[in-house]
Amino acid sequence: MQAEVLALTRDMSREEWLRARQKGIGGSDASVILGFNPWKSAFQLYVEKTGGLIEEIDNDAIYWGNVLEDVVADEFTRRTGKRVRRRNQIFRHKDHDFMLANIDRDVVGEKALLECKTTNAFNYDAWTDDNIPPAYICQLQHYMAVLDYEKAYIAVLIGGQKFVWKEIERDDEFIELMIEHEKDFWENHVLAGVPPEVDGSDSASELLKQMYPEDNGETIMLPSDDAETLIEAIESIKAEVREKQALQKEYENKLKLMIGDAQTGVTPKFEVHHKTFERNSIDTKRLKQELPDIAEKYTKQSTYRRMTIKQVEVNE
Repeated sequence: MQAEVLALTRDMSREEWLRARQKGIGGSDASVILGFNPWKSAFQLYVEKTGGLIEEIDNDAIYWGNVLEDVVADEFTRRTGKRVRRRNQIFRHKDHDFMLANIDRDVVGEKALLECKTTNAFNYDAWTDDNIPPAYICQLQHYMAVLDYEKAYIAVLIGGQKFVWKEIERDDEFIELMIEHEKDFWENHVLAGVPPEVDGSDSASELLKQMYPEDNGETIMLPSDDAETLIEAIESIKAEVREKQALQKEYENKLKLMIGDAQTGVTPKFEVHHKTFERNSIDTKRLKQELPDIAEKYTKQSTYRRMTIKQVEVNE
């Protein structure tokens, strides 16, 4: 089944390419929807697809990934003997028009594609033996679904020194489940204008900071039932955390008493270190008193928002 060509990408700017991706779900979006992406939440993806925000363009990782893509593709050809070619197009699934694909390379003579990646040395373990990060498995299965391909290859340059390539077979059972989830996200969230539940991920927290960086000074009425349920849950968790922290502190103090003035205490299973460290810090209070001009010159002002919760007293 031949995929349709949605757009040509050869002369697109990166911003134009990002805007084109808002017209559907791409390969890197699949892992977000399926919950396998550690860098982005479904809530952020919804905001991007509905036009609220698009990915930052000035990103070193993106820049070097693009620069080194040719290097990775050439090395794949050198090591495997398989020829590859660029496909400067955004493809759309023949039956599911919300599914898009913008692949790095086709593999000549096969119904297969090549995805080129770069990563830092700290991620080496994620690529050992038969391992492939789950987010990339989702991406490749998505591409195979859109293009009706039988297999995919992925090649990665790790830390600028280690090169790995792997072959991934098409998994129709996985693809069927993935399409079901992608269709639900596209139709019941993006098209319906209903955001998915916001979660506690760093991605969601950072997005909310970007969306609402400063307050406007107004007071609004919150939906009582939902807001108070959340507030009561937060307060309950805070109480549990304080209790656990107090218990942790008690246990730490008991260990400190056992160690005394020694540096290290040992058991057959553990080592406990209670070392002495020195720390130098600037006395900002004295600096502001004695050298106010210098203190002001080197003071950097920033803004942030802090949430506090206060019980309201109701007069009977």
